[in-house]
Amino acid sequence: MDTNRLEAFSDGVIAVIITVLVLEMKVPHGPELQALAPVLPVFLSYMLSFVYVGIYWNNHHHMFQLADTLDGAVLWTNLHLLFWLSLLPFTTGWMGENHFERWPTVLYGANLLACAIAFTILQTSIIRHDGRQSPLAKAVASDLKGKISPAIYVAGIVCAWFLPAWTGMAFFVLAALIWFVPDRRMDRAIRARATRP
Repeated sequence: MDTNRLEAFSDGVIAVIITVLVLEMKVPHGPELQALAPVLPVFLSYMLSFVYVGIYWNNHHHMFQLADTLDGAVLWTNLHLLFWLSLLPFTTGWMGENHFERWPTVLYGANLLACAIAFTILQTSIIRHDGRQSPLAKAVASDLKGKISPAIYVAGIVCAWFLPAWTGMAFFVLAALIWFVPDRRMDRAIRARATRP
């Protein structure tokens, strides 16, 4: 089967995740600017999670631009990724409402780690289906960002547990910054595929 239905379904789920994320921000009571102060931690956690969901959407889109067809394993591993992404509004809201305290920040980091692992499983599943010589396999052959990201999340979780939680957040922001830079390997592979006779 082709990738169109899976991409459309995934895009819809990701759109709902972003919508639920923003609904966690409650309108402050009061017309003064200082009424926004209690909402600031919620806004900052929303902003970080919005960036993460955008990164996953972008990379998901690029990955499926390089996939030829799908099988059942790819469908299930895609649902596995969407499951962990769908928990982001909960972990984001808990962390923001509790001003980045230890347990909410640790759980948020664990959620990010689970998303990263699920994405890697999905990528591996597509490569297993399409073969080691597929465009995707060649594009991610030296996937440094994919290899170091879980280590950054683990470092953030450990720091959030043993040190002030904001130190863990610094690692989560670092991982987002690393992925915020577009992946040139994917762009090159997609262009090469488009110009292939």
